[in-house]
Amino acid sequence: MFADFISISKTGIENGLYAVPFILPLLLFEILHRKIKRYKRAKYISELKNVLLEIKIPQDILKSPLAMETFLTTLYQTSGETTFIDRYWKGQVRADFSLEIVSIQGTVKFFIYTQKKFRHLIEAGLYSQYPNIEIHEHPDYTKSVYFDPNENDIFVTEYILTSPDPFPIKTYVDYGLEKESTEEEYKIDPINTILEFMGSIGPNQQCWLQIIIRAHKKEQIKYGNYFWQNEIIDKWKEQAKEEIEKIRKSAIPKGKDDKEVKFPNPTKGEQERILALERSVSKVAFDTGIRGLFFGKKDSFDKDVAIGGVKGILRSYNSPNLNGFKPEGGLDGFDYPWQDKNMKERNEAKKDGLEMYKRRCFFYEPFNGKSMVLNVEELASIFHLPGRVATTPNLNRIPSKKSQAPANLPI
Repeated sequence: MFADFISISKTGIENGLYAVPFILPLLLFEILHRKIKRYKRAKYISELKNVLLEIKIPQDILKSPLAMETFLTTLYQTSGETTFIDRYWKGQVRADFSLEIVSIQGTVKFFIYTQKKFRHLIEAGLYSQYPNIEIHEHPDYTKSVYFDPNENDIFVTEYILTSPDPFPIKTYVDYGLEKESTEEEYKIDPINTILEFMGSIGPNQQCWLQIIIRAHKKEQIKYGNYFWQNEIIDKWKEQAKEEIEKIRKSAIPKGKDDKEVKFPNPTKGEQERILALERSVSKVAFDTGIRGLFFGKKDSFDKDVAIGGVKGILRSYNSPNLNGFKPEGGLDGFDYPWQDKNMKERNEAKKDGLEMYKRRCFFYEPFNGKSMVLNVEELASIFHLPGRVATTPNLNRIPSKKSQAPANLPI
């Protein structure tokens, strides 16, 4: 028996060695193909002309976050990688946009980082929804920031969802902000949590929140019995169907021997989850990466404020029954002193986190993060222009409101 086993093993090894001349070229070709693709993509991205636009907010914004949701649909840009030549020969990628809320020593500002060719599209879209705002090109505020462990400190993290992507977070609709007629004093805006924390930081400190988005597309291959039966599906929507089916199955009463005896009878909570899933996937969606960063000089860096504030900055969007955000990656991998005794790995993680933020990269090597899928309603809940309900004193608002000159003004 043992001799037979040895004989079979020897035959298998010999057959494997015979296959090496055929497998090795294919393996080398795949490695070379990936290297060339990565090089082409990196070259294309490095040659893009980008611009940072600051959005200056007037004293009164009476629009609900629905206005921002309407604007964000214009950023659903799928061109650039439609053909094989675009993707593999030219290295082109889908356009991405970085929505940023930034506090520099307590002064809070709103930015959009984009390719120059989309500037007119963004300005037209924002002015159509917010006629009284001002949009200006702004120097990149990240350029002057560098990490030196002897002079300053950084905390950086990324955020992921607590449940599968199709489950929605708590949005502005759940807070009743979809009604523009609601009086300001009765509004509860979840973005205030972000603005209040950012507005409270002191001198020699900065807090940045970056939301990088690109159009979500069907990218998952569903294999059939034959290759011509393969199809490209939207994994996000398919996952929603699976979750709905799970909820319905769990709501079917069972009799003896676990046999289903009736039609599904979901509870009110289960019905709400199904409705939330169906509503979530009915809207335009974006692949999304969110990154938070706190920077400060050594003598003014408060770790409790930095870590606690950045980790909890999106907590107001968490829904216990549906979805929410939690910090992931960054410096959260170092919980105990013995994991990084000489601080070398931790400092490298800080440098990488700052570099990733500066490059505004999330979906491609070498700084690709763990992205999620959010629809426009969810994104507009996190990034929108606040009204008077936001009382943060350091929110960078325009001191006066623009209006046209009187028609009877003498010339």
